[in-house]
Amino acid sequence: MDMTGATPLEALKALEREALGAISAASDPAALEAVRVTYLGRKDGRISLILRGLGELPPDERPAVGQEANRVKRAVQGALEAREAEMAAPSEATSEDLTLPSRPAWKGAIHPVSRAMDEIWEIFRALGFSRARGPEADTEWYNFEALNTPLDHPAADEQDTLYLEGGGLLRSHTSPVQIRTMERYPPPVRILAPGWVYRRDTYDATHTPVFLQIEGLVVDEGVTFVDFKATLTEFARRYWGPGTRTRFRPSFFPFTEPSAEVDVKRVITRPDGTTEETDWLEIMGAGMVDPAVLRNAGYDAERYTGFAFGMGPARIAMLKYGVKDLRTFFENDMRFLAQFSR
Repeated sequence: MDMTGATPLEALKALEREALGAISAASDPAALEAVRVTYLGRKDGRISLILRGLGELPPDERPAVGQEANRVKRAVQGALEAREAEMAAPSEATSEDLTLPSRPAWKGAIHPVSRAMDEIWEIFRALGFSRARGPEADTEWYNFEALNTPLDHPAADEQDTLYLEGGGLLRSHTSPVQIRTMERYPPPVRILAPGWVYRRDTYDATHTPVFLQIEGLVVDEGVTFVDFKATLTEFARRYWGPGTRTRFRPSFFPFTEPSAEVDVKRVITRPDGTTEETDWLEIMGAGMVDPAVLRNAGYDAERYTGFAFGMGPARIAMLKYGVKDLRTFFENDMRFLAQFSR
């Protein structure tokens, strides 16, 4: 600042008048910001330069000039804030009726099927599982043959599986991830494989042609049917509550032996505090890994054993939230989905 012909204190008062006048004349927020930078900017602001130059003044003048410079800085800052608030205030001449209520803002939420999948994953992660992924377009070997399913099996028919032009197919389950993981890593293996799968299913209340599936695999030395039952029973209790009961019914899957369907019987607490036990509900298919599958993945079936299981998080969500029609999860009806945003 040029102080020629005036004392530093007189120059500061003149600078204050100049700054206040510029603030009053600013017509919009951009102009007001330019005034702030001119006078209060940290690098080249005129008041900031004065404060940094106090060391060049005679020692006896520094206290008074410093005190006055800080006062001017506060005065300019206060005037800037007041002018900014004035600009933000609604004008009486505006044509908008600001008394009308605004439209409610949309609030995002996790989809109930995604929420169920996340909750399932958190439980198995706490049990020591890792997450594994694989390609959604795969080969017949990984989708069928390596899993002890011959290509003349009904599941490999074109009316059940979506084949790709030029070879390959869209995976009909996430079990190929199990084979790929065993090929890549030696035991012990403890994985959860979530992902999209594709089947030529009719779109109805309990089926969709594209859906999420979660499969798990455990392989190690000495894994028994007791470990299998204990793990899935613990999952059911953590997901639905400590009073949940489990039942294992004999079944058949080409890639497990013995195989089982897993059912749960839940305890529901009503709003009035009373409880009710549900009927048995099927939640997943599971079983001990067939030795042929272990050999196809390159494992020693005489040394290692394991178990596998698979479930659909959409059906799990149906059971948890009492939804009767699977299609309601995918129709984007906000009246239905809004209840899950709370």
